[in-house]
Amino acid sequence: MSIPLPQELLDLLRRPSPCFIATLMPDGSPQLTQTWVTTDGEHIVINTPDWTQKTKNVARDARVAVNVVDPDDTRRYFAVRGRVISTTTEGGAESINEISQKYLGIPYPNFSGRAETRTLLTIAADSVVPPIG
Repeated sequence: MSIPLPQELLDLLRRPSPCFIATLMPDGSPQLTQTWVTTDGEHIVINTPDWTQKTKNVARDARVAVNVVDPDDTRRYFAVRGRVISTTTEGGAESINEISQKYLGIPYPNFSGRAETRTLLTIAADSVVPPIG
């Protein structure tokens, strides 16, 4: 059963906050990636190329852990455990340009240099550990 995200976390998701997502490899070992993040107002949303390891991992096992860090105080972060409840490529290209504007102030520069199909991973929270202090 998912829980609502606290307003403080939603606020961080709307800012250029550092984010780390852990997914599970086929052997059960963790795979950790730093990524950009946003929200649909209810869930955590991560936009990633469809060829990434995290995309492959969540297709097999939807469980994830996400840390969202306050860019003004990196000692302050939210730790979320949850699951990917939706994956889609619809709107992925438009979304990455919006997210890039938030983080860089410019349209997405396509760091990989290869053709990309962007995938939106929508994450529902099962638990949220609020920041201390």
